[in-house]
Amino acid sequence: MSETSPPMPLLDDEALETLDDFLESDLVDPEALDLIGTHGFLVALAIAPVETPAATWIAELFHGEPQFTDAAQREQMLGLCEALKQNAIDALEHGHLPELPFDLELGGLPPEETPIGDWCAGFMEGVFLNEGAWFEHDEARVAELLLPFMALSGLFDDEPDMRELLGDAERAEALVRQLPELILDLYLHYRVPEEKPKPTPRKKKPAGGPGGKGRR
Repeated sequence: MSETSPPMPLLDDEALETLDDFLESDLVDPEALDLIGTHGFLVALAIAPVETPAATWIAELFHGEPQFTDAAQREQMLGLCEALKQNAIDALEHGHLPELPFDLELGGLPPEETPIGDWCAGFMEGVFLNEGAWFEHDEARVAELLLPFMALSGLFDDEPDMRELLGDAERAEALVRQLPELILDLYLHYRVPEEKPKPTPRKKKPAGGPGGKGRR
């Protein structure tokens, strides 16, 4: 379990490098997410309460269809993305924390100037794909769990509450350290049904009517 096991990498180093090279190439729209953002985006899809059609998330991730050199390259790159997403699901399903592609510390920098901010921005892009489904049930709890991702993403800097949350450096660092556990908490929120209180057993009526005495 996560208490004893180290965080699980979602792709090996060679696969990550291959995907990174492709995302940085001229075959992909310059506005597409980079490797760090892609990692966050796909982890969000792994958590999402509903499945997003591949055509939808591919278009969002790459800002349209990349100019693949051939069908084999298309299959390889989309396969790496699918593998990252599925590996996240498998890890979370077994209660493991995913390994994130950055150190869990800001080092005094604003989040948006770090890979942490890029990853959280990618994660939130994944949430935005089907925002209604994320918040459909227990909106307050979901908002609480997503708050660190939102604050660290830099996408909500115009909101005073977010600026205040990051104004304290120690608090901001605490938010970063929470990310792996929050990923698992969000996954479990959507997968583990909430326990309903057991019904109170009905009291048996004493025999013999209201007085509780039987007939003589």
